[in-house]
Amino acid sequence: MSAQNVATDSLELKPGLEGVIDDWSSDQRAFKNVPWGKAMMWIFLVSDTFIFGCFLASYMTVRMSTLDPWPSSSEVFALSFGGAPIPLILIAIMTFVLITSSGTMALAVNFGYRKDKRTTFWLLIVTAILGATFVGMQVFEWSKLIMDEGVRPWGNPMGAAQFGSVFFMVTGFHGTHVTIGVIFLFIMAYKVSKGHLDEQKPGWFTKRGGNYEEIEIMGLYWHFVDLVWVFIFAFFYLW
Repeated sequence: MSAQNVATDSLELKPGLEGVIDDWSSDQRAFKNVPWGKAMMWIFLVSDTFIFGCFLASYMTVRMSTLDPWPSSSEVFALSFGGAPIPLILIAIMTFVLITSSGTMALAVNFGYRKDKRTTFWLLIVTAILGATFVGMQVFEWSKLIMDEGVRPWGNPMGAAQFGSVFFMVTGFHGTHVTIGVIFLFIMAYKVSKGHLDEQKPGWFTKRGGNYEEIEIMGLYWHFVDLVWVFIFAFFYLW
């Protein structure tokens, strides 16, 4: 049998359980065409979706079942710049910053596949800076609620005691995701600048080792974090 026939036979999909086992045990790729890194990222994101979904469902359950008045978001999260307090102004800026970072991340993936290392590097840096800015504003928001308003995970002087516990749990869990993403964005930018993604050695995330598929995998995580914030913004701050 010729080498060409062997190569062709190895790409044929096998039926039944044998085919499933063959797909998942294929070298660095699941289902022949999907790299392991991308498949595992999707599995992680699906599991994370359930966790965030449980958090938001718990928030709605607590808010609808509590007998104490729930604090008004437009008042709690208002910010004054020397005049009358502006409702949700900080949250609006945070949302704009995070959505903008999703755009720069998409551009980084685009230029990454074009092998434009310089542009990809700076887009990753900008995305990381925007993410860090978001986290910084969240820290300011937390410190304002804790120091100025007296909100705690176990109490809240403005109304329902559950407000503090739900707020810190939901936004803290999301902020942790953003922080982890910022760290990995800087790591990815470093790898791009050093040419690590140009290497063609076999690697964990892609069959060809580097290529710029890793940027796309990072982009999946970052877009997920941005999308989750849209739901948090709608459910927690606008409701």
